[in-house]
Amino acid sequence: MGIKNYLIEGGSGTGKTSVATELERRGYHVVHGDRVLAYVGDPETGQALAGPPEGADRIAWGYTHWIWSVDKVRAVAADTTHPATFFCGGSRNFHKFLDLFDEVFVLDIDVETLNRRLDGRPNEPGFEPAERALVLRYHRNREYLPAGNTIDTANTVKGVVDDILAKLT
Repeated sequence: MGIKNYLIEGGSGTGKTSVATELERRGYHVVHGDRVLAYVGDPETGQALAGPPEGADRIAWGYTHWIWSVDKVRAVAADTTHPATFFCGGSRNFHKFLDLFDEVFVLDIDVETLNRRLDGRPNEPGFEPAERALVLRYHRNREYLPAGNTIDTANTVKGVVDDILAKLT
């Protein structure tokens, strides 16, 4: 296992990518999970999937099958060349690798701010009405989020990162 590994999770629009970018700016080793680890697959087996079965809700299916490569997560977590590694993004199979993390942070935000953020992201999940309804439902019910330290991301990105860094083990 790496020296220290941290998971930063959260629903769409909560600030995962912004937090990752700020951590990188400060010199931390960051893995953008949604860019380098994620694919559409079975959350239990890890098998890559081509798409939803006929008749399935494409949006909900895609969200529930957005997973990370467990082997890649384990390989990066085992790398001890960095004092700390932050894995930032969302996955529906986090239960397969939570044991690798020294701490889990779950980004959260009030609904008004979340809607404003989603309004400003036309090419991201949550912009289209059907996607927005699903994102808001998951946000309200905290579906598909691991247990962890809740971090309010209504603050500035720098302030949010300061909050996270203050809680490191």
